[in-house]
Amino acid sequence: MIERIRDLEERDLTALTAIYNDAVAHTTAIWNERLVDIDERRGWHAQRLAQGFPVLAAVDAQDRLLGYATYGAWRPHDGYRLTVEHSVYVDAAHRGAGIGRALMLALIERAEAQGMHVMVAGIDAANHGSIALHQRLGFVETGTLREVGTKFGRWLDLTFMQKVL
Repeated sequence: MIERIRDLEERDLTALTAIYNDAVAHTTAIWNERLVDIDERRGWHAQRLAQGFPVLAAVDAQDRLLGYATYGAWRPHDGYRLTVEHSVYVDAAHRGAGIGRALMLALIERAEAQGMHVMVAGIDAANHGSIALHQRLGFVETGTLREVGTKFGRWLDLTFMQKVL
């Protein structure tokens, strides 16, 4: 059960790496196929922070990581600087318990506080649960790109959603 949401800390990186690698190996939440080590995630985390982007951690009463969320630049050009794309990952043993929703609410709040204007979600079109969660949080579907990715030997469609903050 989620106790609180806080900024991710160095001590969370082992659990974060395991959550990320589980998503790579078993889901289409991310379209990477390469597992990473803690040093790669440490560098990723440092880069997020250096760019001024948050990495939030959902933790239980024993301060164990249950999931994490972040956002970063949507596109590299100056005109997009107030639009961010987010990611949320929840430990497989805790999916469906409201952790993703709690992380999203905290992430939206952080984006608003940073003066962001739009949050973008790129979701596997077959992930109806994630699409429904985003709809409940005020995201609207803006379109689907057909067969733009591949994983597990099949083509994947990418649904874009956005929320104007």
